[in-house]
Order: sequence, then C-alpha cells, then structure tokens
Amino acid sequence: MRNIQMSDYTVGEDCFGAVPAALASYRAKSVVLVGGKRALSAAAPMILKVLEGTDIEVLDTIAYGTDSTESTIATLEANPSFQQADVAFAIGGGKAIDTVKTAAIATKKTVFSVPTICSNCSSATAIAVVYHDDHSLKCYSYPDAPAHIFINPAIIANAPQEYFWAGIGDALSKQPEVEYATSAGNLTHTGALGLALAHTCSAPLFTYGEQGLADVRNNTASEAVKQIALDIVVNTGYVSNLTNQPDFYYNSSLAHAFYNATTGVPRGGKTHLHGEVVSFGVLVLLSYIGDQEGLARYAALNKKLGLPTTLAELDLSEEHLPGIVELAHNTNEWKQGNPQPFEDEKLVEAIKAADAYGRSLA
Repeated sequence: MRNIQMSDYTVGEDCFGAVPAALASYRAKSVVLVGGKRALSAAAPMILKVLEGTDIEVLDTIAYGTDSTESTIATLEANPSFQQADVAFAIGGGKAIDTVKTAAIATKKTVFSVPTICSNCSSATAIAVVYHDDHSLKCYSYPDAPAHIFINPAIIANAPQEYFWAGIGDALSKQPEVEYATSAGNLTHTGALGLALAHTCSAPLFTYGEQGLADVRNNTASEAVKQIALDIVVNTGYVSNLTNQPDFYYNSSLAHAFYNATTGVPRGGKTHLHGEVVSFGVLVLLSYIGDQEGLARYAALNKKLGLPTTLAELDLSEEHLPGIVELAHNTNEWKQGNPQPFEDEKLVEAIKAADAYGRSLA
C-alpha cells in the first residue's frame, strides 16, 4: 500500500483567513506556533488575530532555535505544549519547518506550514533534513507532509532577499535532477506523474525569476513573487512527494549530492546557503551528463541572478574536489538518485568543466 501525500494550500495576502476552517477540518482544539524568532514576528500576530474569538486554544509560541539539528528536534519533542497541541504551525524557512516535521513524527502531530521565506520546498514535503549539532549533514527523516500550507506573498516579499534568491537556486535543480534520475524509464504511475510535474518546475523560474528577485529586493508582493513562491513551495514540493517513495528515489541527484558533500568540507568558517550551492550543483549535473545546451541555459540564468557559476564563488577550489567526491559517496543521492552508478573521476571532471564554463562567462 502506498500513501501519496499532497498538502492543501492557501495563497494570498489574506491566506490566514482560512486558518479556522482548516483547523476545523481536523477537529483541532489547540495549537502551538513554532518557528524562528524573525519568522514568528512576521506571521504569528496574523495567525493569532484570526484565532481571536474562536474556541481554539493557543498553548504556546516557541522559538525553536536556528537549525534542524539533533538537539533542536529533541528539545521540541520534549516540550509539553508541543506534545499537547492538536496542530503545530511550522513557521519560517526550511530548517524551522524540518525541525517541526521531524519532531512531529514521535508525537504523531498534525503540522500546518507557514513559509515566511521561500528558500526550499520543505513546506510541502514528506522529507526533512537533519544535521548533526556541528551542522554537518546527518540524515533525512521521513515525516508526514504538512497537512496545509499558508503562503502569504507579502511576508515572503518582506523577508531577507537572500533566502528567496537561494530558493530559486534550489528550485532550479528539481527538473534536471528528476529528469536525469528517471532517465532509465520503467516508471510506475506515481514516478511518471512526478516526472510530468517536474517538467513544470523550471519554466516559472526562467520567466519570473529576475522580476521576482527584483521585487523582493524592493519588498513588493508582486505577481512574480507569488508565481515563484508557488513554484518553489508547491510545484517542487509535490514533485518531491511523488518521486520519493519506498521502492524508488528520483527526488534529487547529483546537484544535491554535491551540496551535501560540501557541508563536510571546511572553508575557513564561511557558510553558503543551501540553494546557492545546489544551483552550482545543477551545472555540475549538466556537465556530468554532457548536456551542453542545458549547461549554457542554466548557467546564463545563474549569472543573471547572481547565483554561483564558479567554485571560487562558493569558496571552493580544485583542492577540495577529492574530499567532495569522497563525501558524496555517503549521500542518498549518490546511492539512489541515478539511473546508473556515478563515477568518481567523471564527477571530478564534471565539477572542473562546470567551473571552467562559469569562468568563461563575461
């Protein structure tokens, strides 16, 4: 038996008006709000306002921490208000939402997600990233997908622009990674449906990416911002849930193997956002499979949006490549996200080729 999960979602600056009805559909009588401090300040007052005068009890508002680590997850699991609430609102970016989703596994908690930044598709997915307390990658967890997503473009437009920027970078990986991971064919109905939806993921980014990023930098909740937010959260999130199944994994491939490997490479204390690194990983994937037309197209968009096209922009060099390749072996994508086994030397050459192409751009 396979249970395919697709979150309900409400989008618009008035999206929180749908909260009481959504809670009623789950017969919820109590809630807890969990997120980062900045995210809570942006969204919690709006949620609390629509709950005024209802019979919904707000048990607590919890600032979870700053990362989806073993310790933050364990702390949230042990919180009495979190344990007792019927529904937990996961408010913030991917790390906050992944923390809530993972903590909800043990407590069998229904989760509603509120992305206050659009840095990835965590708001819709039945997968979460868990890091060691030193912030290196530990594993993926497999929670239920959030039951309902509330997408407010005004909140997203007023968040720090670098997260929207990195979210575009992360979303750029979905279509090429799924297309490559499924390229051996013989897909089930679910896998084929995931591939069909993956074909919709890149076009909005090429169409609206530049305008959407400019609008977020001006704190303007435009149609472009809404379309990019829907693509990052809903399109790519739904694809994830269709392509990440017990008997197959097509959800991510070499772009994410590259990112996950770089989390274990020391770079003098410098950090780079997930989607920022993944966007260069897309160029590595396209180089690896010999798609020169795709490499040129995606690299041109990276360049236009200020996403990285070279190793140097990620504070990496060819000296790091042996370590990256070794760590890539430990990733889920290396083991599963490919139609045939990856080759170490071919990956090294693909990274070099992507970097050389990026350095050739004016």
